Amino acid sequence: MSESLVFHFDVDGENFTSAGQASTQVKKNLRQLGLSPEIIRRVSIAMYEGEINMVIHANGGNADVIVNEEYIEIVLADRGPGIKNIEQAMQEGFSTAPDDIRSLGFGAGMGLPNMKRYTDSMKIDTVIGEGTTITMRVNLT
Repeated sequence: MSESLVFHFDVDGENFTSAGQASTQVKKNLRQLGLSPEIIRRVSIAMYEGEINMVIHANGGNADVIVNEEYIEIVLADRGPGIKNIEQAMQEGFSTAPDDIRSLGFGAGMGLPNMKRYTDSMKIDTVIGEGTTITMRVNLT
């Protein structure tokens, strides 16, 4: 693959029935490209966790997945409230999800830690009151 492939998705906020559709489509796309099951699993998990976070905390956003010969880059951007304390948010089990979301089985505080765990690099850019952009990479080489 000489040129990068870009897959773009709009993530609908506060709609748990559609949450996960982008990561499911990315999984299908990566299978069609013939990537290894382990790479597909890592990208799918990171993507799903990011989608759920955008639905829970930011009323949705945009997801772009860029595939080239060396890596897969996932860029998740929202216009939510921003992350007040990134270090705290990265701790397993820490969550700011409201009780009604937790009662649905979401908001266990594993989203950001899992996103970091399943990618080779992760960068969080956040501005309180403006939104958050998370850029993750999974290396192919």
